[in-house]
Amino acid sequence: MAAGSPLQSLQEEATCPVCLEYFTAPVTLECGHNFCRACISQCWEEPDSAASCPQCRETVQQRHLRPNRQLANMAELVKRLSLQAAKGAGGDGVCGEHQEALKLFCEEDQTLICLICRESRAHRAHTVFPIEEAAQEYKGKIQARLKTLREEREKLLGLKATGEEKSRECLRRTQTERQKIVWEFQQLRQFLEEQERLLLAQLEKLEEEIVRLQNDNVSELSAQISRLGELMGEMEGKCQKPTSEFLQDVRSTLRRCKKGKFQPPGEIFPELEGQVSGFSMKITALSKTLSKFKECLPAELCPSRSDSLSPAANVTLDPDTAHPHLVLSEGGKSVRRADTRQQLPNNPERFDTEPCVLGCEGFTSGRHCWEVEVGDGWSWALGVARESVKRKGQISLSPEGGIWAVRRWNAQFQALTSPVTPLPLSRAPCRIRVCLDCDRRQVTFIDADAEAPIFTFPPGSIPGGRIRPWLGVLDRRARLQLCP
Repeated sequence: MAAGSPLQSLQEEATCPVCLEYFTAPVTLECGHNFCRACISQCWEEPDSAASCPQCRETVQQRHLRPNRQLANMAELVKRLSLQAAKGAGGDGVCGEHQEALKLFCEEDQTLICLICRESRAHRAHTVFPIEEAAQEYKGKIQARLKTLREEREKLLGLKATGEEKSRECLRRTQTERQKIVWEFQQLRQFLEEQERLLLAQLEKLEEEIVRLQNDNVSELSAQISRLGELMGEMEGKCQKPTSEFLQDVRSTLRRCKKGKFQPPGEIFPELEGQVSGFSMKITALSKTLSKFKECLPAELCPSRSDSLSPAANVTLDPDTAHPHLVLSEGGKSVRRADTRQQLPNNPERFDTEPCVLGCEGFTSGRHCWEVEVGDGWSWALGVARESVKRKGQISLSPEGGIWAVRRWNAQFQALTSPVTPLPLSRAPCRIRVCLDCDRRQVTFIDADAEAPIFTFPPGSIPGGRIRPWLGVLDRRARLQLCP
């Protein structure tokens, strides 16, 4: 930096004449000169000696030190400017403050300094090294870190390559298993379709044989009935004739009416029943084969079977919760809807708007199943409800209202979600199995006769707490029966 530059002039103005460093807590004497508080105090160490200004030698009558805050602020600003200038001039290896070569490295401040900076108060107590030695040391440290990072990178690359190869191998295996599954189920479908065609063809032949035998039997019986009618007409006409004419050939007439002359055709029903029984045995054998096949499957591939293995709960209905329009059987195993409202106490547990009832039993853990016979009633609902479900006034038949259920509304089957979910069932179930899993917090509904799933509220959809069976009789023609 050229002599007499503005920055150098500022640096000189912000420098203490005693320590030649930037002012630290500057104070002003009576003569107007400025010094660091520590510097002037050191100059006036003997309290009895006369104090004088170190710069102009003027005697100070009173040792009154006035702080110069403006000078302190200016010194701080000049220090920052000097640092910025030093950073800008660092590329040419010259100290921005002293215009000396940067030959040393300060360990504490992590910066290059010159020999004059080394003797300054700012770096006097710090550890410094020649820049070549410091550069060599830090290069060694960086090389060691680079070696460690390269080793870690190689390990990660190896793990990545191993993982990718394992993933590819797993994908190859899944493709192979996919082909096996497609092949096995294709063979199974072909076998079942062949068995279906074979059994239907046999059943069709059996139906044709039944119709043929029945037609032959009807024809034979019709012919004999016709002959008997003719003979009866002849006999009745014979009886109407005069006595002399009536007695002519009367013995011959009696022989023609002899009992047992007309023999009924052979009984066809035992033969037909035998054929039908044989066909039923084939169906039973096929059903047992399919059942064994289902038993061999893992539980996750056959949810209806796994649910059916849950303990059977002995559910009874709680009369204290039944709506006044509902009539319970003596043992609490069935419920129907009455034509008139019964006079029952309006206790807090009783439903007073929706025609429904709770089971006496409550479940908080484990798996439990029970079956409900719904018959051919047109409108009913069944499922589970929270212990704290609303009993009075309008209630919401949905999970938000604390009820998880399915229903038949006229001819439509629905899951009582929000909004309701239509259930396109292929047949109307007569018995429904309710499977409650408190641990997974889900409930499944199964057609108990067909062992076919109807609907499942997914895991986690039912909150914790006590859960009770719930039945709703929505139509006078409906009657719900809890199965043993």
